[in-house]
Amino acid sequence: MHWLKPTGSPRWRATNSRLAWLEPELNVLLTGGTGYIGSHAAVVLAEAGHEVVLYDNLCNSEAKVVASLETICGGSLTFVHGDVRDTSLLGHTLVEYRADAVMHFAGLKAVGESTQIPLSYYDNNIGGTISLLHAMETAGTRRLVFSSSATVYGEPRYLPLDEAHPTHATNPYGRNKLHIDEMLSDVAAAYPDWRIASLRYFNPVGAHEGGLIGDNPKVPNNLMPYVARVAAGLLPELHIFGNNYPTPDGTGVRDYIHVMDLAEGHLAALRHFESENESFSIYNLGAGRGYSVMEILRAFEQASGCKIPHRVTGRRAGDVATNYAEPGKAAEELGWRAQRDLHAMCESAWHFQQQHCA
Repeated sequence: MHWLKPTGSPRWRATNSRLAWLEPELNVLLTGGTGYIGSHAAVVLAEAGHEVVLYDNLCNSEAKVVASLETICGGSLTFVHGDVRDTSLLGHTLVEYRADAVMHFAGLKAVGESTQIPLSYYDNNIGGTISLLHAMETAGTRRLVFSSSATVYGEPRYLPLDEAHPTHATNPYGRNKLHIDEMLSDVAAAYPDWRIASLRYFNPVGAHEGGLIGDNPKVPNNLMPYVARVAAGLLPELHIFGNNYPTPDGTGVRDYIHVMDLAEGHLAALRHFESENESFSIYNLGAGRGYSVMEILRAFEQASGCKIPHRVTGRRAGDVATNYAEPGKAAEELGWRAQRDLHAMCESAWHFQQQHCA
């Protein structure tokens, strides 16, 4: 078996004496590439035949993730230790590795923390994106997939949330994402040769099936990694913030999406650039249904075989009762839908937790 790569043509693979068409090979730079979502996107991209360059300052991840990714992908990956605010290093990296596209995951991401240190969030997230755009403009890289968030919608006025829902972010983290979305829209309007997709995530959970990469924050702020650490005995109990919401069991309902589904959504957005005439597009990436905190807890108990101690406390300021996506636009335009169910989310998260503890 061998590869034929004519200049300027798609790749072809010899398979049982037939030539099978594959998508054109791209060099893709992933800012925040060793983080939770970036690392899973790296796997999906590599498996699709693209060359991946990981760019990360390791503020909320570890260098050993690169070795885990190389084990999963069966080959070496390029890693650059750098901050997205370092425009010079970013530009040099884009040119050196001939980046055709960028997936921008880098940034601080805890809603609660953003209310305590808002200046750091604006500096890292907005300042880092401006730096990246300058570097891309200089390097001639014109394709960008941005890691946005459903927090830009704020309090739901109707459900499910579609891309036409009014935006009204209620915390610094959400305002960061919304400002970047608006900034990217302005860039695309000014430079019509750019192709930019902003992917508004709902609640990514789970891990790669091999258990080598997953959600491993230094301080767990989201539900699933917290539940996993309680199940593993690393934390004493789960705090449930309110059980008197107008939901079936009184606990908050959110749209949870398996991180591998989310990663595949990024690949779908990258592929869509080849046929898309719009310079800037927004897509909700969610499962299209909600699960309550208690549903997550019970499903995780079933997947792990462990009882999870928990205690109900007061509601958190700014939390809403129910929030879930209308993902129809992504299905129609990108050909993408979430495929993995709640059991797969919990089972994979627990498998990763076990591997990590070991």
